Amino acid sequence: MEKNQVQAQGQIQVELGEKEAEGIYSNVVFIAHSPSEVILDFARALPGLPKAKVYARVILTPQHAKSLLMALEQNLKNFETQFGAIKLPGEIQPRGKELGFKS
Repeated sequence: MEKNQVQAQGQIQVELGEKEAEGIYSNVVFIAHSPSEVILDFARALPGLPKAKVYARVILTPQHAKSLLMALEQNLKNFETQFGAIKLPGEIQPRGKELGFKS
């Protein structure tokens, strides 16, 4: 099995296995915490099904969770600068900016 090695911010080499490189799709995340850890359960919910299945669990220290939050914020700002604002379901769009069908 061939593994890719990626240099992460010039600090450490990260080994990325073939299976892990495929990634998983998640459209739901459940978050729990204790005084010493933050648990992220990445799940997939499908329309019409009452259950969501967890495909990956990531356990972090609170400090690493906060670092992740800050890194996500910065990356999303960079994304929006490059590609435009990310619209969330239920957000009101300004007139003339609608997508799809119009009444």
